[in-house]
Amino acid sequence: MSAKHSEITIIGGGVVGLSVAMGLLQAGRRVCVLDGADSDARASQGNFGLVWGQGKGWNFAPYAKWTGEALAAWPEFSAKLTDLSGIDVALDQSGGFEFFTDADEMDEFAGMLAGQQSHIGNRFSHEVLSADDLHRQIDGIGEDVVGATFSKFDGHVNPLRFLRALRLSVQALGGTVKTNAQVTSVDPVTNGGFDLTLANGDTFGAEKVLLCAGLGAMKLAADLGFRTKIRPQRGELLITEKLRDRLPFISSTIRQVDEGGVQIGGTKADAGMDDSETLDVMAGLARHAVQVFPALADVRVIRAWGALRVMSPDGYPVYAQSNEHLGAYLVTCHSGVTLASLHASVLTDWIEDTSAAPDLEAFDEHRFTLSNAA
Repeated sequence: MSAKHSEITIIGGGVVGLSVAMGLLQAGRRVCVLDGADSDARASQGNFGLVWGQGKGWNFAPYAKWTGEALAAWPEFSAKLTDLSGIDVALDQSGGFEFFTDADEMDEFAGMLAGQQSHIGNRFSHEVLSADDLHRQIDGIGEDVVGATFSKFDGHVNPLRFLRALRLSVQALGGTVKTNAQVTSVDPVTNGGFDLTLANGDTFGAEKVLLCAGLGAMKLAADLGFRTKIRPQRGELLITEKLRDRLPFISSTIRQVDEGGVQIGGTKADAGMDDSETLDVMAGLARHAVQVFPALADVRVIRAWGALRVMSPDGYPVYAQSNEHLGAYLVTCHSGVTLASLHASVLTDWIEDTSAAPDLEAFDEHRFTLSNAA
């Protein structure tokens, strides 16, 4: 095993990897995070910053419950980040809306929320609002909006500030974060542990290895015996100039960060590893935003980009331990911001296999073998 050695090495220095590192460090473990190159596909630098529950797990109770627990844990998690990093991630969990311009789509989504509510009880609550309800509550909602759903547990953070706070928190807890550290291979050692080789030729040893690199973990995961087929999904965003007046709502597609700019997004496309933005999608995003809140029509768009989400075959998180190589773990999800509060806390008990470990059997990758989905 290499002379450069850590108790636990986490491959991936984005939201998921850093959150998991934070939890392990708080449990007293020695952790090294290997972060890849700037040119890597980085979901953490293109995410929407939502702390969001609506619609998640409506037909899969374990995910609904896991999300509900994550939302409840966010206030304490946010305070911990501020204490460790000195950064306020601007958590606003005052409730969020899903706006609809199609009545059938709204009815379908309301039915999904009813299913979600049945799974998790008071961990989740929602309202279904008519157009008249909305106009009474929020000035300026567009006439094309036929209604909305609302959950008081939903909110958002400043996404880039959150990423920086995570990195500083990991370092404050004594963790090591190595940048430009692309892992090209992970080789099990005969007597236990792993040797990792980087693109620059450096080697590292580790007793345990956690793959948290999203799309960058695909080849390494297969080499370690994991069968989950991770895939990219492109989302596109518009960023407006900073506005003096605050938007009177938070939604999953239109949100204003604390610094004043408005983010507009919510698209999904299977485009492989292509993260470029497309004109027709951008136009559709702008049109939707103006339909919901016509006052945005005169606001200037200053940036636009595409980013790749990390998706499992069924869209739900994967928490798996390799059957072939003891000490290798795969942690991947597309709701890294929302679930960060649990990744930085109770997930550690699962990794350590303590008596307090949450039951994550439903998120093991064996579900893909059983369903032939992987």
